[in-house]
Amino acid sequence: MKKNRIDVITLGCSKNLVDSERLLKRFEDCGYEVAHDSASVCGEVVVINTCGFIGDAKEESINTILEYVEAKKRHRIKHLFVMGCLSERYFNDLKIELPEVDKFYGKFNWSELITDLKQINPPTKNYERHLTTPSHYAYLKISEGCNRFCAFCAIPLITGRHTSVPIEQIEEEVRTLVEEGVKEFNVIAQDLSSYGIDIYGKMMLPELIERIASIEGVEWIRLHYAYPSNFPYEILPVMARHKNVCKYLDIALQHISDNVLSNMRRHINKEETLRLIERIRREVPGIHLRTTLMVGFPGEGEAEFEELKEFVQSARFERMGAFAYCEEEDTYAAKNYVDEIPQEVKDERLDEIMALQEKISLECNEKKTGHIYRVIVDREESDYYVGRTEYDSPEVDPEVLIKKTRKLAPGEFYDVCIDSALPFELIGTVVEAE
Repeated sequence: MKKNRIDVITLGCSKNLVDSERLLKRFEDCGYEVAHDSASVCGEVVVINTCGFIGDAKEESINTILEYVEAKKRHRIKHLFVMGCLSERYFNDLKIELPEVDKFYGKFNWSELITDLKQINPPTKNYERHLTTPSHYAYLKISEGCNRFCAFCAIPLITGRHTSVPIEQIEEEVRTLVEEGVKEFNVIAQDLSSYGIDIYGKMMLPELIERIASIEGVEWIRLHYAYPSNFPYEILPVMARHKNVCKYLDIALQHISDNVLSNMRRHINKEETLRLIERIRREVPGIHLRTTLMVGFPGEGEAEFEELKEFVQSARFERMGAFAYCEEEDTYAAKNYVDEIPQEVKDERLDEIMALQEKISLECNEKKTGHIYRVIVDREESDYYVGRTEYDSPEVDPEVLIKKTRKLAPGEFYDVCIDSALPFELIGTVVEAE
């Protein structure tokens, strides 16, 4: 057990990761040695930043807490603290069920952990953080919460109403990160489409991205988690106009059946969804769309599922993920619908929809063979350098395996010719300058 060291473990999404990075920075400013998701936890203090979104995530969070409760019992660690979405949602229950945890914090009061441990509040700016990603890219959280209240989603119950970060603060954060060597900014929010409404009275995502794109040193900006209803179409000319705004959009559509979309309370129908996709592709030629779909939601019969399959085959999303519906307590769906589709049917539908997408992904990737793309190198492995194009977000999208024909530097951009393709990987060679 190493004195004056704090290990932070992050579960869940990149929005949680940003919170952990800010916490790590505050600990550093207090004089602690910090480690994140270490393969060998050896600090006397462990902080677990939990996820409470869906059943599997909650189970992972609970199992991780129990693992470190046991470590505390065996005197491998001295203190255990828990923060994040799970403890925000189940604060009182967790305090009763897990008395071995020194203290629980929610999603928004985790900064109190600093004063509880150190009795001082370091003069760290709100946005300052200790990056846990490779130094050339960072996640940029521009808002918290959501006002959409989809029938299946517990996020508004956890994070509350949508709250935007002021544009000026985001610009200051970006400039600070650029000075630290960050070139790529993955813009994240629960609902990008609503950015700015609470502060400025209107959707301000286009203005925000325009201003970030104008900051010297920003090489790539990538947009995650737009909402399809009331989509801010003004963002499309911004994407088309700026070379450093990646031709990439993550927009979770969930389904295409009018019946299912209505049950989900998505505030959009099939015809509007198809028009949205058509307009995005028309105004931003070459854009890669990432979406998420849900199978097995109440009201999805065989006809609705067949309609979803046809949609996947016709829309040909370059990037797509899917998951099976899992009832979340206190949501509209849990209170008003019967989760009557058997789990084995949900699993079969999930496998079927992802098998369709794997074929589409391979066909999309094969079209890239013989073409040259600008690639950023993330890391070196034994046989390849591993990088990404502008169409690939870290962790979730395909990577480019670059043959080792010469020395490359992580964090730098190279022109790479794609030699061959797999469903979720590209293989290429650096193009030598003439």
